[in-house]
Amino acid sequence: MNAVKTFFKEVRPIEYALFFCSVAAILLSFFLTGNTDYMQLAASLIGMLALILMAKGNVAGQILSVVFALFYGTVSYFCKYYGELIICLGISAPVAILAVISWLRNPFGEKRAEVRVGRLKPREYPVILAIALAVGVAFFFILRALGTPNVWWSAVSVFTSCAAMLLSVRRSPLYAFAYCFNDIVLIVLWSLMSATDKSYLAMVVCFAVFLANDIYGLLNWFRLRKKQQSTEPQT
Repeated sequence: MNAVKTFFKEVRPIEYALFFCSVAAILLSFFLTGNTDYMQLAASLIGMLALILMAKGNVAGQILSVVFALFYGTVSYFCKYYGELIICLGISAPVAILAVISWLRNPFGEKRAEVRVGRLKPREYPVILAIALAVGVAFFFILRALGTPNVWWSAVSVFTSCAAMLLSVRRSPLYAFAYCFNDIVLIVLWSLMSATDKSYLAMVVCFAVFLANDIYGLLNWFRLRKKQQSTEPQT
């Protein structure tokens, strides 16, 4: 109970505003477009909440991202976006579990709910980029063989998602930067889908909301790193 009270005391006004605006945008877009796929609605709300918690460096966000992967993977399956399905179930969920372990092992001081912001070594940048690029190229051929629509965009989504998840495991603020690119790709993907079915506009709005949350996450993680460095040496 004390942990819950402490958490709400640390929620900033901008985070409350971001949360309520995000919920409103998701709900309005869902019902105004006549969407009846409540799996999409659940995935959108869970993913949004996960991003807000991750922006605060709270490990609960990573746990929720595992749940989001299951819901979003199901939505992607019925839309034949197999790239998104494979990303969610084959990459996102397992890597998110690794991130949960990493974040739990690296709390900031006595604040178990706040992860210690990491700092990548110079040699890690090209390694992460190479791994993400290799996965993206490999999945391009896999997705093309599966007849995935908009295969080029789907392959780029794999690349940006992979990079974001690897950076998340390393507790780097740049995870949110990579997710911003991924959000833009997903806005394009679902916009293409909405050209034939207007109900998918709700998913476009969903990822526009995700983009706003990831931008805040990027800024807040740099703020957290500065705050942590001023109170305790970075490790």
